[in-house]
Amino acid sequence: QVRLVESGGGLVQAGGSRRLSCAVSGHFFSAYTMGWHRQAPGKQRELVATITGAGSTNYAASVKGRFTIARDNAKNTVFLQMDSLKPEDTAVYYCYQHGTNSWGRGTQVTVSS
Repeated sequence: QVRLVESGGGLVQAGGSRRLSCAVSGHFFSAYTMGWHRQAPGKQRELVATITGAGSTNYAASVKGRFTIARDNAKNTVFLQMDSLKPEDTAVYYCYQHGTNSWGRGTQVTVSS
């Protein structure tokens, strides 16, 4: 069974940065596309960014140019570097593994104005 554990959330001021990590247990990590999603209070969960096993990336328009997704296949870890944070980025951020439909429990990011 795949287990995903996010870390790195917290409180940050607008304009600041934060780096999220997601440690993934299970086999064949490098074969799976990984993603970060987020859910703000009262809103639906939305896709933030994805990265394929080969490193191709895709971003939501709202974060493009500010967020960077990366992965370390040797350490079974995926990252989300968040720069120029805005109050509207406040949400619970979830790590997701495509193919196995596995989710982490999420990590809260709060951006203060």
